[in-house]
Amino acid sequence: MIRPATLRSLARVPNMRAAAAANAARWYASSSDKFVRIVEVSARDGLQNLPPPAVPTPVKKELIERLLDSGLKTIEVGSFVRADRVPQMADTPQLLPQLPPLAKAADTHYPVLVPNLRGMQGLLELDKGQERLTNEIAVFVSATEPFSKANNNASVDKVLSGLPAVIDQAKGKYRVRGYVSCVMTDPYAGPTDPKDVVKVARKLLDMGCYEVSLGDTTGEGNPEAWTKLWQALIDEGIPVEKMAAHCHDTFAMAVPSILALLPMGLRIVDSSLAGLGGCPYSPGATGNVATEDVVYALHKLGYETGVDLDKLVEDGNWLCGTIGIRNESKVGRALGARQALKKKKEAEAAASA
Repeated sequence: MIRPATLRSLARVPNMRAAAAANAARWYASSSDKFVRIVEVSARDGLQNLPPPAVPTPVKKELIERLLDSGLKTIEVGSFVRADRVPQMADTPQLLPQLPPLAKAADTHYPVLVPNLRGMQGLLELDKGQERLTNEIAVFVSATEPFSKANNNASVDKVLSGLPAVIDQAKGKYRVRGYVSCVMTDPYAGPTDPKDVVKVARKLLDMGCYEVSLGDTTGEGNPEAWTKLWQALIDEGIPVEKMAAHCHDTFAMAVPSILALLPMGLRIVDSSLAGLGGCPYSPGATGNVATEDVVYALHKLGYETGVDLDKLVEDGNWLCGTIGIRNESKVGRALGARQALKKKKEAEAAASA
C-alpha cells in the first residue's frame, strides 16, 4: 500500500554529478580480481510482481536516483511488456525519459526487459529522434520446458528462435543481456540438468549477448549445486567471466552460494534492494537475494563493489516504508536500526545543546 506522504517525500535529490565522479574513480581504481559488479534489479524484477496499487512513477524515479547515488552502475529500470500482464511495469515508457541522462553518468546502464519483437519496437519508437534513453536490453529464456510453457506459453526452442530478431534490431544501439530461468530446479519438474543450462547459455552468447544471468528461480540452489553448475560451464568452455549469478533467497542459501562461486571466477551478481522480488509461476518462491546482504558479505571478505553500504541501507528502508512492505534484508534491518538509533541520539544531543 502506498503511503499518503509518499509524494511529499520526493524532495531528496542526490548530487548525482559528484556521486558519479566519486564512484567512477572507485570503479577504475578497483582491482579486477577483487571487484564484483552488482546488477541491481529492484526497480524491475523487484517491483514487477507487487499487488495493486501500482508504485507511482515518481517513487520509481527517486528509487533509481538513490541507487545511482549509492554507487550502483547497472540498474534494471523497467520492461516493455503488455501492461495487462505486468501492470507494475506499464509506466516504463514514461519513466525512462525522467531518469538522469546516460551521457552524464559514466559507465551507467539502464537495462530494460524486452521479451519479444513487439517490445523491441516499442522501445525503438520511444528512443526515436532524441538522446538515448537506455543503452541495454535484456532477453530471457528458461532452461527447462515445463517452466517455459508456464511462463512463456512456448517451448524453449520456440522462445530461442524468436530472439535473433530482437537482438538483430538491438545491434549498434543497445548491448544485450541474456537471462536463463530455472538453472537449479524447475518448480514443475524438479532438478535441472546442468547440460541444459550450458546449452541455453551458449546459444545466448552465440546470438550476441554480452553476458548471461543464470537465475535460480525457485531459490533451491545451494553451494554444492551452484559449484557443480559452474564447473559444468567451465568444462564446456563457457567463459564464466560473462556469467552472472541471479539467486533467490527462498531457503536462505543465496549468499553462501554466491560466496562459494567467487574462487571459481564469479564476478557479476544480480541482487535486489531489500530482497524485493518473486515469481508468480514458481509457487512459494520468495524474493531475490538482498543487495545489502550481498554487499555486506563481499566487503567483509575484502571484495570491492563501488557501493556505499550505508546509503544502500537507507535506500532499502526508505523504499519499504514508502510502499508499505517488509524489508527482507537482514543487513538492512540490522544496520537500519543502528542508523535510526544514531539519528535519535544526535537529535537528542542537538535539542539539549
